[in-house]
Amino acid sequence: MPKIYTKTGDDGSTQLLSGKRVAKYHIRVEAYGTIDELSSHIGYLRTLNLEENIKNDLISIQKTLFNISGLLSCDSGKFLEMLEKVKPQEIEYLEKKIDEMTDLVGPLMKFVLPGGQTEVAYIHICRTVARRAERNVVKLSHNEKIDNTIIVFINRLSDYLFTLARYVAKQKNFEQIFAKN
Repeated sequence: MPKIYTKTGDDGSTQLLSGKRVAKYHIRVEAYGTIDELSSHIGYLRTLNLEENIKNDLISIQKTLFNISGLLSCDSGKFLEMLEKVKPQEIEYLEKKIDEMTDLVGPLMKFVLPGGQTEVAYIHICRTVARRAERNVVKLSHNEKIDNTIIVFINRLSDYLFTLARYVAKQKNFEQIFAKN
């Protein structure tokens, strides 16, 4: 097993899957790094008191995020063609779950303040990291070619997380505080 440290990044650069070296603050690195951060937050979210079916959905989401990180860490070349793309069915599944949860919690009539109980508050943290990831990927897409399904998936994921927060609050009878009365 090779060592985890290579010392090649000691100069502030990192290697993309294509072999090209870029600065660690490069927008591409920021984009896939934020996706990794989001996946880590979702991993923590799975440790909280949530329904098993939600935890299973979160594992599936993490697997898609892992694939997205790979896609974003490759700027070109043969590796990009070999990587698994985001499938339309993954986006459709999030939409289906959003619709199902919305049917149970009802339409949103007021802005909800993030917070409340631990589970709900942490879902909102995941949502805001998803929004930051989306901004970074969109910014990257303005400079380099990015598969649009990545942007759509991340956008839908933040909607899913917002709806999940409302759903969990309702299921657990947690009080939600609204921005305005």
